[in-house]
Amino acid sequence: MAAHQTSSRVDWVDYAKGFCIFLVVMMHSTLGVGSAIGEMGFMGDIVAFAKPFRMPDFFMISGLFLALTLDRDWRLYLDRKVVHFFYFYILWLTIQFGMKAPSFAAEFGWDGVLMHYALAFVQPFGTLWFIYALPVFFVITKLLHSLKVPWQVTMLVAAGLQISQVHTGSVLIDETASRFVFFFAGYVFAQKIFVIADWVRENTMKGLAFVFVWAVVNGLFVGYGYADLPFASLALGGLGALAVITVSALLSKVKALDLLRYMGKNSIVIYLSFFFPMAVSRTILLKLGIIEDAGLISLIVTCTATIAPMILFWLISKLGYGQFLFKRPAWAYIAEMPRAKSPAPSPT
Repeated sequence: MAAHQTSSRVDWVDYAKGFCIFLVVMMHSTLGVGSAIGEMGFMGDIVAFAKPFRMPDFFMISGLFLALTLDRDWRLYLDRKVVHFFYFYILWLTIQFGMKAPSFAAEFGWDGVLMHYALAFVQPFGTLWFIYALPVFFVITKLLHSLKVPWQVTMLVAAGLQISQVHTGSVLIDETASRFVFFFAGYVFAQKIFVIADWVRENTMKGLAFVFVWAVVNGLFVGYGYADLPFASLALGGLGALAVITVSALLSKVKALDLLRYMGKNSIVIYLSFFFPMAVSRTILLKLGIIEDAGLISLIVTCTATIAPMILFWLISKLGYGQFLFKRPAWAYIAEMPRAKSPAPSPT
C-alpha cells in the first residue's frame, strides 16, 4: 500500500476527518440557530447537501485501519477500541450533564436529572452518540472476524439493514442499522480505498471531474427530496464518502488547507468539546442582535465551535493541566499503555 505520510500519519485521512468533524459541527450549529430563531439561512442548504454523506464518511474513515488491530488479543483490543472511547464518553457525558443540570432540573426535577443521566448509559446522549456507537462497531467486527463469517455475508446483511431504514427509537440500534455498513466497508475495502486515493493524486483532473459529477447528482437528489429513499441513501453515502476521500487526496497532494488537516488529526478534541463554545457563541450573537442573517450567524457559530476546542487543547498542552480531558490517564487502561502516544487520542 503506497500512501503519502507525515509523521507516520496518512495526510489525506486527516483531511477527510477534518471535513467530517467540520460538517458535524456545522450541522449542530446551524440546527441550533434554526431552532432558536426559526430559520437557518444559506447554511441550512449546505447542511442538507452534506446530510447523505456526512456520517457515512466519518464511519468509513473510522474503519480504514481496523485490519491492523483486529487480530490482537481481546484484552488489548477492548482496551484500545472500547475502554478508550467509553472513558471519554463517560467523562464528557458527566461534564455536559453538570452544565445542563440546572435547566434539566427545572424541567424534570433533580430525580429526573439522575434518571436521564442513568438512561444515557443505554441511550447515547446528544452529540456524544458517535463515540458510543463506534466501540460497538469495533466489537461486532471483531466477533464476526473471530467467527470467520464471510465478509460478503456481513456486507449483504449490513446493506440490507441500511436499506430497511430501521426505526426502533433506540439510538444504538437505529444508528447501527444505518451506519455499520459504511464502517465495515471502510475496513473491508481499505486497501482499495488507499489505491483510489493514490490514483486520484496522480490523476487530478479525473478526480475533479468525479467530484463535479457527484456534487451535481448529490445536489439533485437532495433538492428533489430523494436522498433519504432506500437504496438512494446507501448509494449517496458511499459515493459521498469517496468524494470526500478524493478531495482530501487532492488537498494532501498540494498541501493546502493545513488547518483542516490539523482539525482531522485532533478531531476527537473538537467532537468532545464543541458543544460549549457552540452554545455560548450562539447565545451571545442572538442576544446582541447585531447580525440578523441566520446563515451568517450559523457560520460564525460553526467556526467558533470548531476553533475554540483546538485553542483549549493548545492551552492544556502548554500548561500541562487538564490533559485528562482529551488524553486517557494511566488508571483508565486495562492493558499495557502504548510506549509512544500521540498528543490526542485518535477517533479511529
